[in-house]
Amino acid sequence: MRILGIDPGIARCGWAVVEMVNSKSSMVNCGCIETESKNSQEKRLLKISTELTKIIKKHKPDSLAIEELFFGNNSKTAFVVGEARGIALLTAAENSLEVSVYSPLEVKLALTGFGRAEKGQVGQMVKTILKLEKLPKLDDTTDALAIALTHAFSAKFKKLNL
Repeated sequence: MRILGIDPGIARCGWAVVEMVNSKSSMVNCGCIETESKNSQEKRLLKISTELTKIIKKHKPDSLAIEELFFGNNSKTAFVVGEARGIALLTAAENSLEVSVYSPLEVKLALTGFGRAEKGQVGQMVKTILKLEKLPKLDDTTDALAIALTHAFSAKFKKLNL
């Protein structure tokens, strides 16, 4: 099973392709789609869509896992990130990908067994599980890896419980 994990954002949209074969996870590729704030909102969203389409065509994932939005008081940021998230969901639908959504709590639980784990703990588990020498430079990319791994573990669990 090949999973495209997405950590949605307008300035930086983290992505990661993880493959799960016989209960072993490996990173296929990962990165971050970055847009410039000087560009219009619609051009930034178009760039995210275009780049995600290229990633999907190149890596041929079976499904897309994306983080659920959680924002406290900053509704302006929530709306903008929500638009980027919507673009990712639309791009998944255009490419016939099954979509699964995970909350930050679910990601932390899946990777560390503790829903209030710190970001660093999640990162260390990503590094350990995928046998990486070092974590990606950007947290957005590490978060996308964590989301993809969460789906890999959840999909395996769902198969066992059928």
